[in-house]
Amino acid sequence: MDLTFMRQGYQNEGLTREQLSPDPFLQFEAWFKEANEAEPIPNAMSLATVNHSGAPMMRTVLLKLFDENGFVFFTNYKSRKAEQISENPNVAVLFNWVALERQVSINGVAEKVETSESLKYFMGRPRGSQLGAWVSDQRSVLSSRKILELKLDEIKRKFADRKIPLPDCWGGFRIKPKRFEFWQGRPNRLHDRFLYSKIDDESWEIERLAP
Repeated sequence: MDLTFMRQGYQNEGLTREQLSPDPFLQFEAWFKEANEAEPIPNAMSLATVNHSGAPMMRTVLLKLFDENGFVFFTNYKSRKAEQISENPNVAVLFNWVALERQVSINGVAEKVETSESLKYFMGRPRGSQLGAWVSDQRSVLSSRKILELKLDEIKRKFADRKIPLPDCWGGFRIKPKRFEFWQGRPNRLHDRFLYSKIDDESWEIERLAP
């Protein structure tokens, strides 16, 4: 299929160094607040990992918390992405906010959050989502969806009269950034790009990149 005819024009105003916060976390927060007003799922982020042979893999996960300590998402610890993070914790994420003609990419190191943090989030999830965490044995091959449905019925019976506990194989990862790039679409493909590179625990270097 030839898609060369598909073109997107960018019309937003520019992004200057003076408009940026010296703190990339604060800059991300400012852009995220705008994305939350414009995008249907602003916390969706593409997460890239690599396997043991160095081949990259990518999937979409949901950001559930961010602060000056990093960016947190939750998953099954038996999943392919969790296994790859355990082998190589260097990851990248991308937020693509189409309506705003903006992207933010982040490179960093992922580590498991404390069990107490996973438990706090898990207990606040809808009961159906809690059940799903027990049902899904990620990476296993299913001969039919019926297997999932039967497993769900089993788990419902097991926890019918009590709270659903946190599965041992489920929890969060926190990505601690080393690099942020903020991208703003501009006319004629002369986009604005700014790179934050971590110098130490207190400061970041900011550079404008060619589009």
